[in-house]
Amino acid sequence: MQRPLTGWHVFAIFAGCFSVIIAVNLTLAFQAVGTFPGLVTKNSYIASQSFDKDRAAQDGLGWTLNTDLAKGVLTLAITDAEGAPVNPKVMAATLGRATHIAEDMDPVFTWNGTALTAPAPVEVGYWTLWLELEAADGTAFRRRIPLQVREPAL
Repeated sequence: MQRPLTGWHVFAIFAGCFSVIIAVNLTLAFQAVGTFPGLVTKNSYIASQSFDKDRAAQDGLGWTLNTDLAKGVLTLAITDAEGAPVNPKVMAATLGRATHIAEDMDPVFTWNGTALTAPAPVEVGYWTLWLELEAADGTAFRRRIPLQVREPAL
């Protein structure tokens, strides 16, 4: 024999369903906030004050960057306006995911005569390389380079 559906049963079903929805949303929100730092610069107003001057100085170098991330090796080939290879001083470099910092690494580059290379044992997916280089004349060169790895490192 089936029991009749009362107002309390409907309320319990309604409250149970919304409790599950709210619990899932809170879990996802806390995971998102906890794994993504969201900070690119500490003070965007201060950074914006010299943005145009810094960009003009970087463009004045005439550098062209070719970046590759394959088979566990990160390759950064930089050429000047005449096409000659450039070996800048690496001030800072971070290779990581755009969505979280758990897999971030600081690649250690070595010069092979034509390009900078660094071991980068990364998984398949999208990665970002944040670079801060210094030219021979002291000009700072900063770039954020999106990369995609299609095959796992062997």
